[in-house]
Amino acid sequence: MRAPASSPTLIGRESDLVALRDALRDAEAGEPQAVVIGGEAGIGKSRLLEEFLAGQEATATVLLGRCVDLGDDAAPYAPFAGVLRRLIQTVGLDRVLDATGSGAGVLSALLPELADESAVPPRIGAERLYELVTVLLEKISGDRPVILAIEDVQWADRSTLELLRFIVRMAEGGRLLVVLTYRSDEVPRGHVLRSWLPELERTRRVTRWELSRLRPEQVAELVAELLGRVPDDPSLARVTELSEGVPFFVEELVCIDGLRSGDDLPATLRELVLTRFERLSDPAQRLLRVLAAGGVCVTHELLAAVFEGTPDELDAGAREAVVANLLSADSTEYSFRHALVREAIHADLLPGERTRFHARYAEALEQSPQRSAVQLSSHWLAAHDVRRAFLASLEAMEEAKRSYAYATTAAMGDRVLELWDRIPDAETLSGRDRASVIARTASALRNAGNNERALALVESALAEADDLPPSRRARLLRDKGQYLANLNRPGSAELLEEALSLVPPEAVSPGDPLRPHLLTELAAQRMLAGLFDIAIETARAAIAEAESAAPAMRSVAHNILAASLIESGRIEEGFAEFEIAGRLAVGDAGATLRHAVNASDALNSVGQYAEAVRLAESGVAQARERGVERTSGVWLAANTAEPLIALGQYDRAEEMLRIALGFDDRTGVTAQLQRARLWVWHGEPQRAEALLRRLRTPLRALAELEQQTRLSLARVSAEVAIALGDYDRAWAEARGVGSLPFRSLPGYDLPVLASASRALAELAARGGGAGGASGRGGDAAGGDGALDGALDVLAEAARLEATLDRLRAWPTARAWAPLVEAELATARAAVSDTADRAERYADALAAWESAIAAAGDAVAPVHLRPYALLRGARVALAAGERSRADVLVAEGRQAAVSGGIPLLVQVADALAEHPAGRPAAVATAHGQPLTEREEQVLALIEQGLSNKQIGERLYISAKTASVHVSSILRKTGASSRTEAVYLASRPLP
Repeated sequence: MRAPASSPTLIGRESDLVALRDALRDAEAGEPQAVVIGGEAGIGKSRLLEEFLAGQEATATVLLGRCVDLGDDAAPYAPFAGVLRRLIQTVGLDRVLDATGSGAGVLSALLPELADESAVPPRIGAERLYELVTVLLEKISGDRPVILAIEDVQWADRSTLELLRFIVRMAEGGRLLVVLTYRSDEVPRGHVLRSWLPELERTRRVTRWELSRLRPEQVAELVAELLGRVPDDPSLARVTELSEGVPFFVEELVCIDGLRSGDDLPATLRELVLTRFERLSDPAQRLLRVLAAGGVCVTHELLAAVFEGTPDELDAGAREAVVANLLSADSTEYSFRHALVREAIHADLLPGERTRFHARYAEALEQSPQRSAVQLSSHWLAAHDVRRAFLASLEAMEEAKRSYAYATTAAMGDRVLELWDRIPDAETLSGRDRASVIARTASALRNAGNNERALALVESALAEADDLPPSRRARLLRDKGQYLANLNRPGSAELLEEALSLVPPEAVSPGDPLRPHLLTELAAQRMLAGLFDIAIETARAAIAEAESAAPAMRSVAHNILAASLIESGRIEEGFAEFEIAGRLAVGDAGATLRHAVNASDALNSVGQYAEAVRLAESGVAQARERGVERTSGVWLAANTAEPLIALGQYDRAEEMLRIALGFDDRTGVTAQLQRARLWVWHGEPQRAEALLRRLRTPLRALAELEQQTRLSLARVSAEVAIALGDYDRAWAEARGVGSLPFRSLPGYDLPVLASASRALAELAARGGGAGGASGRGGDAAGGDGALDGALDVLAEAARLEATLDRLRAWPTARAWAPLVEAELATARAAVSDTADRAERYADALAAWESAIAAAGDAVAPVHLRPYALLRGARVALAAGERSRADVLVAEGRQAAVSGGIPLLVQVADALAEHPAGRPAAVATAHGQPLTEREEQVLALIEQGLSNKQIGERLYISAKTASVHVSSILRKTGASSRTEAVYLASRPLP
C-alpha cells in the first residue's frame, strides 16, 4: 500500500486557517477583505487554500483562478477567464449579464466566447473594464459571499495584477474576500511584485503573511499522519533533514514506497520530485511530458488535440497520473497537483521533444475557438519557428490592446521588434514600418504606466524618423510631449510647437484632425502653466481649424478657452464658452467629464460653491449611471471636495475624496492634498503635516508644470504651518504669491495671500521683523531663525498690498481682501513706535471689524467668519481690550462649533483662558518666540494644570505636552513653570 499524497489533517497551519475564516467573517459583514499569503515552493499555500475553500463552498460563491508560469507570455487576465467561466457555471449567464447591465459586452475582453459578432463593444479603457468586474463581484456577493482566490500571482501578467489591485482597493460594501498566494522565493529584485505588494498593502483591508516551514515535531506529526503509524527514528530523521520542513517534500518523501527505510530516500530534491513520475507507465509519462509543455493547467480539448495517442490512451494515462497524485482533474481541465512537478518534468524534456510539443500546441491553438495569440506566440517561439512567432506576436499586440492589457501589448511589441531583423520581409508581413511598431509599443507602455520606457522608445523612433512624412514625425513629437507631461517634466509645449511647424495648415488634407488636436493639446499646456493669453489665442486657433472635427474635440477646445478666459478675468465670456463646450460634449463621456471638471472648478474659483457642487455631483451621478463612478468619475469626485470644504460640509468632502485616495496618479495625489486641508480644520495639523511630507516630492514635480497645483500646495502648506505655529515656514511657503514663478490664478491667489499676510503679522508681533526705517529687505526670509531681524515688515506689507490691488476685481476678493488688509494692519501695528497699545492697534481693530463683516458674504468660505472673529480677538488682547476680546471669542467659538471646525474651537478655548493684559504675541527672554501651541500650553500652565491635564484639554499626549513645557522653559529662560508664566506675561516693548 502507498501512503496518501497528502494528509487528511492540516498540520502546522491551524492559525492560518483561523485567520482566513476571520477575514471571511469580516467580509460577510459588508467590509471587503483581502488576504495575501506568501511562502516558498511546496510550503503548503495550495493545501491551506484548498482546506479553506472546501469548508466554504456550501455558503459562499468560490471562484478559484490560477496563474501559469509562461514567463512574460501569460495571456492577459488568464486567471480571470477561468474565474468568470466558473462564475457563469455557478450562477448562470443571465445573472452575470444582469449584474453587469449595459457593460455586459465588455466582458468579451476577458471571455472571447461572449462576444456578439453583430455588435462591436465600445472602447472604454482598462479602468472601465476593472470597474465592471468589481461591480459584478459586488452584486453577485449580494446573493452569497464571494471568495475570489488566485494562486501563484508571481506568474500573473501585469494586467491581471492591475485588475486585482483595483478590486482590492475599490470594492465598496460587497461581501467579497480576495485571497492571493505567491511564491516568495520567486520574487527576486526587480520583480513586479516587489513594488506591487507594498502598494497593495497601503489599504487597511489587506492582510499579508508568509507561511513558515514546519518544526521538527510538526514534521513528525505529518509523517505519522501520512503513514498511519509512527515512523522509525532513522527514517524520520532523514525525512526531516531532506525536507527541511517543507510539507510538499515531506509528503513526496513519505510516498516513496511508504517510507520503508531511510535508505530508500533520493539524494536530491529534483530526484525526489521526479521519483513518482518515473514510476508511471511509459504512456502516462509521455502524456505528462506533453502536458508539461502546456503549463500547469491544460484543457482536455487542447490536450486531446496535442496528444498523439488515442483517446483511450489519453484517458488511461491521465487516470494513472491522477491516482498517483501527480494530476488533478475537473470537468474541463487537467492540472498538476503542484507546479514543482510540472517544472521538473518540463526541465527534463529533451530539446527535440520540447520543440515538437510546443509546435503541436501552437498548431492546436490556431484551430481552437479559445485561441490566445499571446500563448501562440510563446509556443511558436519555443518551437523555433521565428516567422510564425513574428506573425503571432503582431496578432497578440492587437488582441491584448482590445483587452486593455497594455503591459502585454507592450511585451508583444518588444517581441516583434526583437524579431524584426530576423524576418527579411517584416515590413510587408506586418503592413507597417518599424517606427510605427515602436510608436505603438511606446503608447502601450504609456497606458501601462511605464512612461519612462515609453519616452525612451519614442525617442528611438524619432531617431529613425528622418525619412518619414512630416505628419508621422509630428505625431511622434506629440507622443513624446505627452510622455514628458505624464512624467511631470518640462518640454511638452515646445515639442507640440515643433510638431505644428512640421504640418502647416496648407500641408494637411481637409478634415485631418492632426492640427486641431495639436493646437488643443498646446492650449491645455499653456493653460496649466498659467499662460492664459497664449492659451486663449491657441484655443481659438484650434476651434477655427476644427470646424469639421468631431464635436467632442471641439468641446475640449472650447473648454480650455473657457477656463483660460475666466482666469484672465473675462468671467462672463468664459462661462459662455463653457455653455458651448457642454452642448458639444453631449454623447461623449470623456468630453462631458472634462467639461464638468473644468466648469465646476471655475465656479468654485469665483465663489459659487453650491453651484460648483451641483454641477460636479451631477457629473458624478452620470458617471455612476454609466458604471464609471470609480474610474472616470473619480477625478470629478475629488474636484467636488474643495467647494464642499468651502461650504463647511466636511463629512461630504471626506466621502468624495475616499475613493480617489486609492489611486497613485495625479488624482490620488491631489485628493491627498485636499485631505490634508480637511485634517487641518479638523484640528489635526500634525497628521496633515505628516501627510504633506509624503506628498511633497510628487507635488513639487507637478507644481513645476501646473500653477493650480503650485498655489494649492502653497495654500495647504501655509495653513498647516500656521496651525502648528511655525510662522517662519508659513511665510516661506506663501510669501511668493503674486510674483514669479507664481503666475496669477486669482481664486487661488487670495487664500495664499491671506496666509502670507497672517505669517507676516505673526512674525512682526514676535519681533521677527523691523519697521520701515530698518532698510532691510525681505529676501533674507528663510528657515528657522533666518527671519530674525531681517524682515522689513512695512516693505513686505506694501508688496503684499500691491498684490492684493491686482486681485480686487475678482469675485471672492469681497471676502478675502478685508481679511488681508486686517492682517497687514496688524503687522504694521506690531512694528509701530507708538507707545500706547490702544492707539497702536486702533487701525488694526477697525480693519478686523471690516473683515468680520466681509466674512459673512456668500463668496466667503464657512471657516472665514469664526477665523476673523478669533483673529480680531487676539488683536483686541494685544490692544489691552479684554472685554472686547471676550465678546469676539464667544462669538467666534459659537461660529466654530456650529460650523464643525475643531481647530478654531481649540483656538477659541485657548483665547478664552488667556491671562488678562498679556498680549497674544509673546516676547521671550532669549528672543525666541513661542509658537501658538506653546502659548496655549502656557495659558493652561497658568491655571495650574498638569501635563496630563494639558494634553487632555488640547487633545495631545501628556508626553507631547511635556515637550512643549520644556520648550517654554528654555525659551523664557525660566527655571520653573511659575517663573515661565511671569516672564512670558511681560508686555511687548
